[in-house]
This record gives sequence, structure tokens and C-alpha cells, in this order.
Amino acid sequence: MLWYVLNGGGGNISRVLIIESNEGSHSIIDEIIKTLKKHPEFELLWLKHEPVLSLPGLEIDPAHRKVYCDKLEINLTAKEYNLLCLFVANKGRVLTYDQIYRKVWEEEAFGNANNAIACHVHNLREKIGRLLPEGCFVIRCVREVGYCFETDSECIAAT
Repeated sequence: MLWYVLNGGGGNISRVLIIESNEGSHSIIDEIIKTLKKHPEFELLWLKHEPVLSLPGLEIDPAHRKVYCDKLEINLTAKEYNLLCLFVANKGRVLTYDQIYRKVWEEEAFGNANNAIACHVHNLREKIGRLLPEGCFVIRCVREVGYCFETDSECIAAT
């Protein structure tokens, strides 16, 4: 886990303290934080380490919001990236159009939300699906319901 403690004076950062801790050092970190909280000029920011997600031939780096296919960066829009992460986190599960829209757009669906989702799914298939062997990246349409992300077990065994 990584912690940043910033001492800001008038909008400028004058001192930066970076503390990296492991599971066994929480009591020491808690004491440092308790002491720093007594000084209002310190601003405390917490950064959580997010591991790189790996699929056959595909890596998703949440800390940098980047996606790589065989070490080559794939340029995705913010919506495409969020959609990909949602599918990967729910691999094998059917997500309804409404669930997808609420998670990716962070608002209730209105208008022709299904069409907007379909356009972004099409773009993901074009950008990622064509780079991987057939069956390794499948976003299956469940008619009038939503989508399901699947990965062929042969692709997993090959990596």
C-alpha cells in the first residue's frame, strides 16, 4: 500500500512525504497519520495499489488506465476503457443494458442507451478482438437483454 502526505502552503507543495507500508506496519503508520492530522497544513492522499489485470494476450493497468495487447498499447476512449473493465470484472455474467449504462455512464439510462452501448461494444470488438486469436475476446450479445464477456478456456490454457 502506498501513502502520500503533502504539506501544501498556499496551493504550492513545499514538502512531500511518501510512505510505503506492508500489512505488519499499520500501527506505526496510524501513529504518523494521527500526528500529521493535528497539523491542518498537511493534506493526506491515499493511493491504493491496483494490480494489473491479465487476460490471454491482454493486460489492463488500472493505475494508469491503459490497456496492452502483447505489450502494444491500445488506445481506448474513457467509456471504452470503463466498459472493458466492467466486462472483465463480470466475466461470464450477463449484464443488462441498464446495468451497463448505470456503471459506465454513472447515470440512469435515457433515450436510446442500448444503441450507445452497442456502438462502444462494436469499438471494443474492433480495437481488441481483431488483435487476439478467435475466441479469446468475446463480447456476446444477449438479445434484448445486454452483453456477456467470455474468454475461451483454450486461450487461458495457452498462456
